[in-house]
Order: sequence, then C-alpha cells, then structure tokens
Amino acid sequence: MSVVNDLLEGSIDIHVHFGPDYRLARSVDGLEAACEARDVGMRAIVLKSHDYPTAGVAYHVRQVIEGIDIFGCICLDSQVGGLNKDALDVAGKLGAKICWMPTHTAAFNMKQKGIPGVGISLVDGEGKLVPELKDIFALIKKYDMAVCTGHTSPQEKFAVVEGALAAGLKKVVVTHPMSGHVLTLDQMAELAGKGAYIEHCFGGTMPGGHRMDPKEIVDAVRKVGAERTVISSDLGQEQNPKPAEGFRVMIGTLLNFGLTAAELEIMIKKNPAYLLGLEKRPVPVKKAK
Repeated sequence: MSVVNDLLEGSIDIHVHFGPDYRLARSVDGLEAACEARDVGMRAIVLKSHDYPTAGVAYHVRQVIEGIDIFGCICLDSQVGGLNKDALDVAGKLGAKICWMPTHTAAFNMKQKGIPGVGISLVDGEGKLVPELKDIFALIKKYDMAVCTGHTSPQEKFAVVEGALAAGLKKVVVTHPMSGHVLTLDQMAELAGKGAYIEHCFGGTMPGGHRMDPKEIVDAVRKVGAERTVISSDLGQEQNPKPAEGFRVMIGTLLNFGLTAAELEIMIKKNPAYLLGLEKRPVPVKKAK
C-alpha cells in the first residue's frame, strides 16, 4: 500500500460541504460524502452547512452508513439567529461536535466580498467580545464541542481565542487563516502559542478558490508545528474534486511539497480525533530547543 493510502486510512476531515445548499451547487449530499469517505478508509467526517445545523443530518446518515463516524456542527450565522445560544444548545444536545463562529454572514466576510448588509461582529467598538459569547462559550464547554473562529477578522480571531481559552475551552480552532491571507505566519504562531489549533484547508488551493500555493501550508506548518495544526478539505463544491478524493489528493500534494508522513499523521488523524472527542488527550506540543 502506498504512503498516501496508509495516511488516508483512518484519517478525519472536519470540514466537508454537502448538499442541499441553496447558495451553491454541491458535488455530494451527506450520504454520498459518507459513503465515499468510508470506501477510502477514512475514520470520520464532519458535515458542514453555513445555513443550518447538521447534527440531525449526521444522525440519519449514521443510520444508513456503517464503518465511519459522521458528525454534525452549527455555524452561528444569521440563518440560525446569529449568536443564538438556544440554537447552539439544541445542536449540542443532538451531538454536534463543532461550533463555528459566523461565516458567510460575518461582518468581516461580507465587507471583504462586497456583500450588502451589516453582518455579525464578535467585538464591540472597544475591541471587547460581545456579551452573547459568554453564554455561548459556556454551552460549547458543556457539550465538549470545538469552537472555530469562522470567517472573522484578525482582531475577532484573537479575541475569540483568548476569550474561549479564558472560559476554559480546550478545543479552539482558527479557521483557514491563509484563505485570503487573513493572518500572517507570526500571528498564527502567536495564536498557536496561546493554545489554539490552526486549520488549513486544501480547498483554498483550488483554481476556483484562493489559488493558494500548497507550499504556503507547508511553511505555516513549519512555523506553527504539526502539534497545533489541523488540515481539512473544505471541499464539496461542484467544480472541485469530491471531498474524499480531494482528501487523497491533498495528502499526496502535501507530501510532495515536503510535509512528512509523521506530520500528516498528527494533523489529519490525531488532532482532529481529539477535537471530535474520539481521543481523550491532545498531542503534546514539543518544547522549543
């Protein structure tokens, strides 16, 4: 068996887009995403929608597809009422494993993309977290979920990381900071040093995406360390490879660009397993020499 297939076996993708989706044509629905991931030997996937909680979808997929763990999530976008603790509470009770801060309807994302409207901000005029996040962090902790920073500004990402860690959360993820070059390498390293995980998405390298050079991912891993990095696909767009096949391509590409099998083992197996509660303990961070 090839190194790529060895790494694909037992891997986890925490960022899989699927249909139905009223915004975009998707390459897979939840059943297809799960079947294809299982058939290549993956351990688990997280079904993500920007517009509706997916724990219920994940439940039904699990009734049909055996041999792989399927998890749901919630994005705190306008479609679920924004920073809505009640929606989050229900998602947690139904088994959602990840809570994303606002994505498409984040104020920063809307401004970047020229989308009309105000959008959701996570900080006030003084740069402090809005009060709604106190209850939201408490619920994320209660249900042992991971919190991801979403499509937010650098200032908001720092505030969320610091606020979540101060609230006792252990599973804090900075969402694809290099898509659109939102954060610098030094900023990523600073956030990782505080205790956050940095998520890099292979979808950002696609022609229809940000056309990020895969070497940028390698450089970021070298800066931050594999122990504080998660790599996901962020695939499911009609024009791109389907998520499971894209995950295979991602592994081969990153190996070709210089990441080691040992590093990838941490970033696509061990770290996501910890974030989803499949492993109890995080990978220890190596001390600087």
